[in-house]
Formats: sequence, C-alpha cells, structure tokens
Amino acid sequence: MIRVVVVDDHPLVRDALTDVLEAAGGITVVGQGTDGSQVAAAVAQARPDVLIIDLHMPKMDGLTAARGVRATHPEVRILFLTGGFTPASADEARALGASGYLLKDDDPALLPVHVRAVAAGGTAWHPRVAALLADVPGQADPRPPVAPHYVDECPPYLRSSR
Repeated sequence: MIRVVVVDDHPLVRDALTDVLEAAGGITVVGQGTDGSQVAAAVAQARPDVLIIDLHMPKMDGLTAARGVRATHPEVRILFLTGGFTPASADEARALGASGYLLKDDDPALLPVHVRAVAAGGTAWHPRVAALLADVPGQADPRPPVAPHYVDECPPYLRSSR
C-alpha cells in the first residue's frame, strides 16, 4: 500500500485528490494539510511514501515546505501538483530533488499512475514542464526524455496497464 499525504489550500481539491487516489486501489491518503506550514508535522506523523503538494498556499509555499521535508525526511518522494508553473518554480522543484511536477489541468485518472511511478522510484513531469526544463540554456537535464504518458523510468509492473 502506497502512503500519501496531500497538501493543498483548497478543500475541494484535497478531497477530490483523496477520492481519486483511494478509488484506484493500492494507495491510501494517510494525511492532509491546508498549508505548507503543516507539512512537517503531517509528514512526521503519517510517514508517507509520497507527498503531493501545491506550490501556492498561504503562510508557507510548497517549495519552502518541500525543502524542509527533503532535509528531515529524504526518503519521502515529493510530487508537486499545481495550477500553473513558471520556469523558476519548475527549476527550483527539480533542483530540490522533486520526483515530479504535474499540472491540475491534467487527466485525474492519470494521477494514481504517476503516484505509483514516483513511489517506485520513478518520476512524473508534465510534458510542458519537462520541455521547459530541457530548454534551460547551460543546464543539462539528467533525466531521460519524458514519455508521452508523462512518466519516465516507469516500473515494469505499470507498463502492461497503459
């Protein structure tokens, strides 16, 4: 069972993400937060495999919260899920070691696939984000190219489900 903490400042989004993930089977949401300032406590208490976190929240943004998680719980895989992106935020997410960066306008049915891939050690980068990061002058992208289904380094057990 993959353990997930979901952090987003919108209750409807948190609840919808929880419903989508738990309906997929094999994934359980073990904690939620409404702001980046709650992330450290939620991760320490719930011990998730994957943290799904929004970028823009009141009090503390997702990037700041993720840096704290990376420092105290490096085993937790971080997956950003946001309504938009900027080159700076995408690059910062990659630099801090995030496992993925998805956009909220994506197909909700793909989220469990992304979470499983990230939990298994892979990554999940939205194609627009991956393309933007690949075009940063002077920086080589260490990841392999992202496949059309958004997930790279896909574990073998997921290949047959596409």
